[in-house]
Amino acid sequence: MAHPHFPKAMDVEITALKLLRTWYVESLPQQEGIDYIETFSPVAKLASVKLVLGLAAKHSWRLTQMDVTNAFLHGTLDEEIYMSLPQGYTPANGAPLPPNAVCRLHNSLYGLKQASRQWYHCFSTVLLNEGFEQAHGDNTLFVKQTGDSFIALLDLQAALHRAFKIKDLGAPKYFLGLEIARNASGILLCQRKYALDILAATSMLACKPENVPMDPTVNLSRESETFLEDATSYRELVGRLLYLTITRPDITFAVNNLSQFLSCPTDVHYAAALRVLWYLKNNPGQGIFFSVDTELCLNAFSDANYGTCPDSRRSVTGFCIYLGSSLINWKSKK
Repeated sequence: MAHPHFPKAMDVEITALKLLRTWYVESLPQQEGIDYIETFSPVAKLASVKLVLGLAAKHSWRLTQMDVTNAFLHGTLDEEIYMSLPQGYTPANGAPLPPNAVCRLHNSLYGLKQASRQWYHCFSTVLLNEGFEQAHGDNTLFVKQTGDSFIALLDLQAALHRAFKIKDLGAPKYFLGLEIARNASGILLCQRKYALDILAATSMLACKPENVPMDPTVNLSRESETFLEDATSYRELVGRLLYLTITRPDITFAVNNLSQFLSCPTDVHYAAALRVLWYLKNNPGQGIFFSVDTELCLNAFSDANYGTCPDSRRSVTGFCIYLGSSLINWKSKK
C-alpha cells in the first residue's frame, strides 16, 4: 500500500475549499461527546513486508515504490462532521457570513481522526474492483493471480493511476525508516540511519562499543536500586529501540525486557538501556538479509525458559520464523 506524504499547507487549504460546503447555522447542535467511533484503520504488518521482500529476492521480482498525492483527501466521510471556517474564507458571491457559520466536511482532511480509515476504505475498494483478493492474515495485503502467475506490476500501476494521482518513486531505497539495498545475491534490510540518529540524540556516537546488548549477570526487576526522578528520557529511548527491533532480532530480547519497566524505571534499567546503545555502536548497519538462494518453505523455531522473572515468576518465550534461510518474523514475550 502506498505511504501518503503530507502535502504543503497551501495545497491542503486550496483542496479543502473545493471539498467543503458552507452550512449557515445559528449554533452547532449540543452533543454529549465527540464521535470517535470506528476510527481504526488496518496498518501493514512488518512481517508481511519482509515476507514479500523475501519472495521478491527469490523470484527476482522488480520492486517499485509509489506515492498517492493527497491520499487522505480521497476518503469520503460517512459521519456528519463540521469544522471551523478557514481563515480568510469568504462566500463566492461576497455575501456576509451569518453568526457561527461552519463547514460540513464531505471528504476527510489530514489530522481528522477518521482520515486513515476512510483512505483505507477508498484504496481497498479500488483494488477489490480490479479483481484483487484481500489476505486473511493481513488486511493490507492484496493479491491477484491469473493462471499460474501473479498480476504484472504495470497493470497495478495503471489501475491506481486511473483512480488516483500517483507518483512513481522507482525502486524502494528508504521506506518508513527502513533502508533497502539490493544486489545479485539478495536484498538487505536495515535501519542504519535510524540507529545512528538514536546514538546522536543520546550523545553516544563516541561511546565504547559492547559485544552483547545485555549483561547476562544482571537480572532486572522492579526493585532495582533508585527510581528515576524523570522517566521521560528512558521511555523515549525504549520506544525508539522498539522500532529498531523491526530489523534487529539481536536486541529484541533485551528491549522487550527493558519495556517491562516503563511505569517505574530505575537507574539500573537506564544503565541497561545505555548498554544496548553501546552494542549498537559496534555495528549500526546490521540488519536482515533475504537471499536469492533459499528454499520456499517456512521454518519456525521457539524456546522458553521457566519462571525466570523475579517479579512475577512467569516464563519468557520467543520464536523466529524463516522463509527458507531468510528470517522474516521474530518475537520475545513474557
